[in-house]
Order: sequence, then C-alpha cells, then structure tokens
Amino acid sequence: MKIYQTATAPNPRRVRMFLAEKGLLDNVEFIEVDIAKGENLTPEFVAMNPMKKVPVAVLDDGTSLAETMAICRYVEEAHPDTPKLLGESPKQKALIEQWLRWVDFYLMVPVGMCFQHTSGYFKDRMNCFPDYGQDCFSAAEKFLAFLNEHLKDKTYIMGDSFSAADINAFATVGFARVVKLRIGADQVHLQAWFDRINQRASAKV
Repeated sequence: MKIYQTATAPNPRRVRMFLAEKGLLDNVEFIEVDIAKGENLTPEFVAMNPMKKVPVAVLDDGTSLAETMAICRYVEEAHPDTPKLLGESPKQKALIEQWLRWVDFYLMVPVGMCFQHTSGYFKDRMNCFPDYGQDCFSAAEKFLAFLNEHLKDKTYIMGDSFSAADINAFATVGFARVVKLRIGADQVHLQAWFDRINQRASAKV
C-alpha cells in the first residue's frame, strides 16, 4: 500500500499513528505531497481523490482510498490479527464511532477552519473570513474543556482502552498549536492524558 501525504498535516499523522499502533508502519510506502505548492491540485492527484485532500491510500490492486477513517477502517479489517483500535464488541465500536465523530465535528473541523481562515496559508485558493475563523477557535476551546472534564477519571477516552479516538484527539490537539490553541493550565486531566499518549512510540511518527 502507498499513502500520499503531507507529513506535517494532522490527518496523515492520524493514519501514521494508527499504522504504528498496529505494527504496520514499515509495510507502507509514503509519498510526500506539497500542498503549499498545490501538488494536491494536479490532475494526477485529483484522479486519486477528487476532493484534493491528503491522505490518500493506494492499495496493491490500484484502488484509491481517501478520507482518514476510511483508510483506518480498511487497515483494521485487512489486518484482523493486529490490535483492535476501532472496537471489539458492537457497543464498543459504536461508542468509538461516536467519539470519532465528536472529535472531528467539534475539534478537528473548528481547528482546521480557524487555521484556514486566519493564517492566510490558503489565501491564494479560497476566500478567508477571519471572524469565522475566530469563532471556530472559540468552539474548539469549548470542546477542550469538555474533553478535560470527560477525562477526569479515565486513562483514555474510552476508559482503560486505547483507541482510534485517542489518536484522532491527540493529533488534533497537537495540530491546534498552529492557531495558538493550547491545553489550559487548569485542564489537568486533559494534560495528563496528552502526556500519556505522547509517551507512546506511535506519537513520534
């Protein structure tokens, strides 16, 4: 499998962490895409992913898979003997899915929109609305407070079980630093969780 990525972007990092936790990182060829230079806008890339986003996985049979969780779900199903990161039981799978969506909708999207609309990084290819970006910053702040409260008596988001929800939240909290959003000094539970994940080998990929 090949994965087209921008190494500094949060979504490819989520996939790399997922692969690392499963011991599969060395099975994948990573191909760098310079989104600042618009390499994701070329006809060759658009043929793989019409949404023009990274990461994109290209399977051995030539099938292209876009979207972070689609790639992770493929890996989970294709390698059933590796650690389960998307749940074992129907209830656990559903709860992890719930958290994946919460992290995406209430943290990753706001942080991403804040970055896009306040940094000027993509000003050559989109209309930027700084006020909207700042509103998204506030929304992400609220979710960090919610997550801190959730983690007050838990080792991981799902309790004692490390999962893809932790990977996605960790990568997003790390990425939020680009918009100067950081864990608050009073958010001790969130900080302890972040430090715990940061000690894992997968956090270094």
